[in-house]
Amino acid sequence: MTEDVSHATHPDIVKRLKRADGHLHSVISMIEGGRPCEDIAQQLHAVEKAISQAKRILIQDHIDHCLDTAFADAPAASPASLDGFKKIAKYL
Repeated sequence: MTEDVSHATHPDIVKRLKRADGHLHSVISMIEGGRPCEDIAQQLHAVEKAISQAKRILIQDHIDHCLDTAFADAPAASPASLDGFKKIAKYL
């Protein structure tokens, strides 16, 4: 069972993933066109960064919204432990 969940950050995530998709298409064209490895590596780096940022935003959003709800429903959960988890998760 899945539920349709939309968050305020989803449009930004989609924008980043579309950017990564564009870079990836460029990489494929560059390889097929025989471009220098340095140029290809630079574009691959851009793809990795865009996807990494999209993942970080998605996870942070999940922690900030979805886990807050879960912790609120669990009386034994410590708000301090959730805050600590949120702080460390930004390094994902």
